[in-house]
Amino acid sequence: MTQQFTTHAFDYAKQFSDSAFKAQSLALQGFETVAALQFKALEKQAQAAADFFAEAMEARDIDGLRSLWEKGANLSRDNTESAVSVGQEIFAVTQKTAESLGAIMQEQQQAANDAVVAPAAAATKKAASK
Repeated sequence: MTQQFTTHAFDYAKQFSDSAFKAQSLALQGFETVAALQFKALEKQAQAAADFFAEAMEARDIDGLRSLWEKGANLSRDNTESAVSVGQEIFAVTQKTAESLGAIMQEQQQAANDAVVAPAAAATKKAASK
């Protein structure tokens, strides 16, 4: 009896640790993807800002400042659009990761239910046959 309990406990612990490892791997992949998206967006925005400031340093007259004003407004709009786009991509990655983690939790719950139901059914069947 103790051997059966120990075997089931070790099987459940192994399954739990495997599921935890899968969940951790999925979470880290999600974090990595999100970080890559944010870094790429930051890099593009920094480059655009550096180009704008380089051009601002070259403005010498009122016409140069007027064109600079328009370019600044365009830069601001482009950065906002980029931030929204990256935000949507991050949300999609987060949603996909959450769905995958939910699937792992459902598998774990089903396995736990099966681990409890199977021995109980066997014990009931054994008791009924006596």
